Amino acid sequence: MNETGTTIPVTAPSAPAFPQARTCPYHPPAGYPKPAEGGPVTRVRLYDGREIWAVTGHAEARAVLTDPRFSSDRTHPGFPAIMPRFEEQRELPPLPMLGVDDPLHARQRRMFISAFGLKRINALRPQIQQVVDGLVDAMLAAGPGAELVSAYALPVPSMVICSLLGVPYADHEFFESASRRLLLSRTAEEARVPRIELQEYLGDLIDAKRSAPGDGLLDGLVAEQYADGRIERDELVMLSLLLLVAGHETTSNMISLGAYTLLEHPDQLAALRADPGLMPGAVEELLRYLSIADGLVRVAVEDAEIGGRTIRAGEGVVLPASVVNRDAAAYERPDALDVRRSARHHIAFGFGVHQCLGQNLARAELEIALATLFARIPSLRTAVAAEELVLRPAGSLQGLIALPVTW
Repeated sequence: MNETGTTIPVTAPSAPAFPQARTCPYHPPAGYPKPAEGGPVTRVRLYDGREIWAVTGHAEARAVLTDPRFSSDRTHPGFPAIMPRFEEQRELPPLPMLGVDDPLHARQRRMFISAFGLKRINALRPQIQQVVDGLVDAMLAAGPGAELVSAYALPVPSMVICSLLGVPYADHEFFESASRRLLLSRTAEEARVPRIELQEYLGDLIDAKRSAPGDGLLDGLVAEQYADGRIERDELVMLSLLLLVAGHETTSNMISLGAYTLLEHPDQLAALRADPGLMPGAVEELLRYLSIADGLVRVAVEDAEIGGRTIRAGEGVVLPASVVNRDAAAYERPDALDVRRSARHHIAFGFGVHQCLGQNLARAELEIALATLFARIPSLRTAVAAEELVLRPAGSLQGLIALPVTW
């Protein structure tokens, strides 16, 4: 029994732990189950001893992500907490978009669809290019040598999402720090403080926009929906928190880890330099290969047959994207980075109705940030040995804490 008096099931020694830390920044943990070895649906063990299903096959994962019998409702008593910090979510209002099902999910998503649509994001590309050029200018002026995460990878998406939402970039040190502490926290107690800090900050910002509106996405929601009573303040605060945190943390890790991965694969980088038109496809391949959001979670609300296994109602399911996106049944030579590969059917952004709202923005930022970085600093290289790099821990967005580079 644990300290709450709940009986912890006895776990067979064959069930690997989930999540596990990466030992290589761009490869899945060696201990994760692979579909070619244990089948596309198997068992893993969480930190509290609970066993849940791991769906590692590509076709099976996409089936789960489009099946209404698998729920994203994080308040469901069977929804698995893969880290202790997620236990708190059972006692909080449902997490907007990520932690709710239709029809609530669809209503919330509709508020933002046009702002993150392809047409709107394509119109933002000149602004993204301006941000990127300014940051490269600053690195070159201060160099040679820079810490790529803080000097480049983090400010690119942070500046862009602030502009899009209408959040003052002058406050970036605060919300970047709070976001980082939230995502790297290990316990519910550690997560509570930065979450409350962000909620209070965004609540005050929303209140200010009622009397002094600007032209950001949040300003429009305040004027059109909050003022009319179509959305409550608490819901708008949590939606804003989700967009702000996800809008800079995910892409930041992809830019820095994508740059490092290309530097570690000089033949692939050379192919990109020889043909810059390969960059959009290369971004898809990097998304597949790196899979930084490595653990999509669901709970079965009805019995379901997946990959020859019966998943019972109330049982938890995790989809380790780093393994799913390396399934040999879906990709030839899945452990090889190939910028010429057609990898668009990966699940790095999820799949189905919960597929990442900001994927068009992330693609644009990655294409522009990586292409500009290697075009303008052709002699870029890492400044430390691989074993000196500090990786983000298991259970958080995967990536590098810092990336020292020189040229």
